Amino acid sequence: MEAELQSTVIVRPVRDVDAEALGRVHATCWHETYDHLISKAALEKISPRRMAELWTNWAVQGPDFKMFAALIDGEIVGFVGSGPARDKDAPRFRELYFIYLLGQYHGTGIGQQLFDAAVEQHEPLYLWVADDNPRAHRFYTRNGFALDGAQHTEPFLGETLTEVRFVR
Repeated sequence: MEAELQSTVIVRPVRDVDAEALGRVHATCWHETYDHLISKAALEKISPRRMAELWTNWAVQGPDFKMFAALIDGEIVGFVGSGPARDKDAPRFRELYFIYLLGQYHGTGIGQQLFDAAVEQHEPLYLWVADDNPRAHRFYTRNGFALDGAQHTEPFLGETLTEVRFVR
């Protein structure tokens, strides 16, 4: 059941000039996604400016990296990134690093558009996602991923976050 979307969505590669807007959206998405997993005090450490600094580096990665933004009426509402596997024991050569979409656009199909931009159809890859994120688990399962039993606890904003691995 998809929500009705009145505006046209544009999905395009991330540009270095997007860093500030991406930082703002990234910080908001982290608050929306992790507010039940991480303390309010830890989440308050996330600033749009700090996230924009990260995006300044991410936006200029090489050709092996796929970074896309979704825009509605010229405003970034979500983003996705994939690239070479980062884990030594990676089950696939490529990894989906992240996909975030502002909460108000969940269920509109934009998340799928972002995913499709960064991932080839039937491409074998893997990803890590918070253990307690049922919406994301359903999304990845629908896109052909399955849990492989691997999990780890990551430091996250001075606390810890348990992540599980999905593989396709």
